[in-house]
Amino acid sequence: MNATLVQDVVSEVMRRMGGSRPIPAVRKTGGSPGVFSTVDDAVAAADESQKKLAKLSLEDRDGIVKLIKSIAKQNAREWGAMELAETKVGRLDHKIEKLQILELVPGVEYLKTQAMGGSNGLCIEEFAPFGVIGVVTPVTHSIPTLSANAINMIASGNSLVANAHPSGANCAAHAIAEYNRQIAARYGIDALITCVTPPTLESAEELFNHRGISLLVITGGPAVGRAALKARKRAIVAGPGNPPVVVDETACLQNAATSIVKGGAYDNNLLCIGEKQVFCVESVFDKFLEQMTMAGGFVLNSSQIESLTKSAFKKDPKDGHLHVNKDLVGRDAAVLAQAAGVSVPPVTQLLVGETTADHPFVQEEQMMPFIPFVRVKSVNEATDLAIESEHGYQHTALIHSRNLDTITRFGRRANTTLFVVNGPSMAGLGLGGEGYLSYSIATPTGEGITTPLTFTRYRRVMMTKSLRMI
Repeated sequence: MNATLVQDVVSEVMRRMGGSRPIPAVRKTGGSPGVFSTVDDAVAAADESQKKLAKLSLEDRDGIVKLIKSIAKQNAREWGAMELAETKVGRLDHKIEKLQILELVPGVEYLKTQAMGGSNGLCIEEFAPFGVIGVVTPVTHSIPTLSANAINMIASGNSLVANAHPSGANCAAHAIAEYNRQIAARYGIDALITCVTPPTLESAEELFNHRGISLLVITGGPAVGRAALKARKRAIVAGPGNPPVVVDETACLQNAATSIVKGGAYDNNLLCIGEKQVFCVESVFDKFLEQMTMAGGFVLNSSQIESLTKSAFKKDPKDGHLHVNKDLVGRDAAVLAQAAGVSVPPVTQLLVGETTADHPFVQEEQMMPFIPFVRVKSVNEATDLAIESEHGYQHTALIHSRNLDTITRFGRRANTTLFVVNGPSMAGLGLGGEGYLSYSIATPTGEGITTPLTFTRYRRVMMTKSLRMI
């Protein structure tokens, strides 16, 4: 989507919203449905709504889930522009698409009762809700993560209370209010999805320790994940990733280049699964960079990379460590190119360039549309360095190769939640690949790509000597 159209859409949405006016918080009566000024009120409303949900049929839950998907799709253009205007990170076309594809998020079809009969009776195994779930959503995918979580959680019989990232709280509250309005009109439940505005560290801490919250689901940075794990209740945590890509001499270089541009440039590389660094064998390295140019990437030289690095990373005077410059996170390739001291065509989606393996862009999860390429002597060296750069997060790894032994060895060693072969990163979430979609990938706590089953309690009913038909 060109820059003029982006500005037109964002300007129109901001005009409708009255500039940058924040969405007002409300208490138990009046105002925006589901939007509260205190955690206690938000939890109380969600608890009351969850009890009403429990009385509905599975077919009604399915209807609510489909309604949420439909609302998101109908409002995708406006909400995508609203989120971009507020968060100022990412790309409008991808903000819109992330709402349009929520139909790929699974619902009640995942809740299948298992039954086993025998001479001793009938055993039924099913999945029950937790109740009210406390949710933290990230600035990178504010409305999409909230919506996908709501689909999964409501399908499994739960309600949720969200503490959104402060930089994406207004657009999240706006979506919550619209979801609740339409759910209430059709199903008579006012606040299945609630939130606290304004969200703060204190409100997050209160949510973590609230007696009315049965489960925590955290999608965000390492600090908030660690804080949630200290709470005295179960927490499902979607942690950081630094996905490496291995390219060997057998790879289809054209497909590899197209895939890396597609995945690495998606929403300006905000995706936790997005390609972050590439390790390519030297026998095809130069040819591969040529393919990257033909696929739409722009190759920076060493001095330009040095200039970009100085802007992209700042040294903390307290600990001496380099930290990502948040002003460049999720910004367009043209903005990064300016920091590198070069002008690029407006259609440029991704910057690339050769670095060493210890370069900050390789070692940090930088979430910018610049991908460092590291030249290696062999695929074994590529594998070693790739796994080292992933830092044991076990989140996502990718490989471009037509050697099954190489693919297998790397996959086993990486041991990541997502392992993508010969495709872009988002293929691992059903976009251009098989499978289902989720915006919460719980690697630290082991649940993986979340589904409705993630948010259920496993229950068994044993009817001894009963219902014996044979």
